[in-house]
Amino acid sequence: MQKFIDSYDFTGKKAIVRVDFNVPLDENFKITDDTRIRRAVPTLKKVLAGGGSLIIMSHLGRPKKVDPKFSLSHIVDHVSECLGVPVQFAPDCQKADAQAAALKPGEVLLLENLRYYAEEEGKPRGLAEDATDEEKKAAKAAVKASQKEFVKKLASYADCYINDAFGTAHRAHGSTALIAEYFPEDKMFGYLMEGEIKAIDSVLKNAGHPFTAIIGGAKVSSKLAVLENMLEKVDNLIIGGGMGYTFIKAKGGSIGRSLCEDELIPQALEILAKAKEKGVNIYLSVQAVVADDFCAEANTKLVPAGEIPSDWEGMDAGPESLDLWGKVILSSKTILWNGPVGVFEIPTFAKGTLKIAELLAQATEAGAYTLVGGGDSVAAVTQMGYADKVSYVSTGGGAMLEALEGKVLPGIAAIQE
Repeated sequence: MQKFIDSYDFTGKKAIVRVDFNVPLDENFKITDDTRIRRAVPTLKKVLAGGGSLIIMSHLGRPKKVDPKFSLSHIVDHVSECLGVPVQFAPDCQKADAQAAALKPGEVLLLENLRYYAEEEGKPRGLAEDATDEEKKAAKAAVKASQKEFVKKLASYADCYINDAFGTAHRAHGSTALIAEYFPEDKMFGYLMEGEIKAIDSVLKNAGHPFTAIIGGAKVSSKLAVLENMLEKVDNLIIGGGMGYTFIKAKGGSIGRSLCEDELIPQALEILAKAKEKGVNIYLSVQAVVADDFCAEANTKLVPAGEIPSDWEGMDAGPESLDLWGKVILSSKTILWNGPVGVFEIPTFAKGTLKIAELLAQATEAGAYTLVGGGDSVAAVTQMGYADKVSYVSTGGGAMLEALEGKVLPGIAAIQE
């Protein structure tokens, strides 16, 4: 039975908390962006303030074996600073019995990287490239069999379980989904997870209309299911970024060397037809910033998005596209944004994406509900100083995408069951 962190009595309890401390580190192992740590702090402090002790678990990177560069020991001091209490460290997440047992109320223990163990993800490692199907099947069965013991050990450290890692909620991993069954009466979401779930419900279940979704990014293939699900929800669908050129070509436009997934043109046409049938307005780019090379120093010019010369490629949304999209955005009551509308990693071609961030801040100020998710979209609102001027900024890229596709996320289902 799911309980809520605000009403749970942590007095004398040990709480094991799954967080997403998969933070970027520089070559000296210094954290370059501590957003994920800061977003988890309210949940962690709630347990401590309530008289409990903390066992924090997370992954870092994608190690295939024990590798010092992926050790969570690098972040211990910063987590201590954020929480205002010394954080102890367990160098092996499966051998922390004594340290966990010795924890007193107000104390904190951080476990070593969960992904040092194949059992966390439930996938075999180290298989030979020429392994037979039978060998692969046997290796998978072996990992699955030992995964139960891996999870049982983690659960044995604590009295209650909190999942506050939305970034991994779409993974049916040991620490995100399987561990919850060991705490049938004492499992709950942290504040971050609660906020993410409410934000997604605000756009998928309780949206005010007109509802506009802005879907960008490089490829249609990565967002196809999102586009199809959004057609059931929205009044307006703005499709930008590299993926937009597949739709422009599908409509007969000339896109030069712009990114295009020709094999998905039939699906693009289906989406356009379905939108028309449902009365959903689809807005593509009408003007593009094009370049003669994929670099910051390239020559650029503005052209109609469906009339790009053969040796040029679309790199950003032009002013006319942004004016058109801006009118739609500013007349909407609910706005969802996922994905850049240009090559955001090259500053010359980030202007369109930054303008979308500005428009969302304006729409929020005017009373709209705005949800931003996806790495570059989040980077854009943060870079513009608008992270606190939109309604919600999601911490989970892949998790948010799967939620927008209409999928049930294992990490959420495990708590709600």
